[in-house]
Amino acid sequence: MNPLIAVIITGVAMFVAHILVILLFREKPAAPEEPAADAEAPARASAPAAIVGAATKLADRVVPRTADDASPLMGRRGWMGLAWGSFTAATAGCLAATGRFMFPNVLNEPPQQFTIGFPDEYGEGVDERWKDRFGVWVVRTPFDDYHETSGFYALLVTCTHLGCTPNWLSAESKFKCPCHGSGFRPTGINFEGPAPRPLERARIVLAEDGQIQVDKARKFQEELGQWTDPEAFLAL
Repeated sequence: MNPLIAVIITGVAMFVAHILVILLFREKPAAPEEPAADAEAPARASAPAAIVGAATKLADRVVPRTADDASPLMGRRGWMGLAWGSFTAATAGCLAATGRFMFPNVLNEPPQQFTIGFPDEYGEGVDERWKDRFGVWVVRTPFDDYHETSGFYALLVTCTHLGCTPNWLSAESKFKCPCHGSGFRPTGINFEGPAPRPLERARIVLAEDGQIQVDKARKFQEELGQWTDPEAFLAL
């Protein structure tokens, strides 16, 4: 529950409980004395009215009403139960709001650094197995123009236009953004659509156990000349 809504509900419940307690324990005014029956009143009361009056008197004799049960809505016990119920609801609301603040929302994001297996587990081309889980494409190329050798690089799956996720179209050998039509070559270079710059590469190295390790916390941008960094490409 939203903490603001919980506080509002709690305040309303406490207000209602306060009003009920005031109504319950306030001093009741003395009941006015009934005027003496007028012996000379004209006998113009209808027969049904006389029958209703007689039935009311009979009911009062069988089940007498006390002063506490004189309310037209409910008796004293009913008001007491309603007051305690409102107080309990208000207390529960306060506890719920307090507990909500003690347990904030936790956003579970994928790790920024992870291993993706051994180099011999990958063939040439774009590998999409880590796109959904880690947000990267792993590309094995026989020749990289920036390092002039074969090896691996990791492309982030975020379009540099407005942050959408492009799709890899193997038949056309390009990444294509479904939002606004930006196109990127397998190297990550933009060549069509509104994307202003190439895709970003992530740090890629060999871990101590020989597996490929990707670190998305460190990014490399081609327009800044960072693709020539040794950790932007894993040479094999």
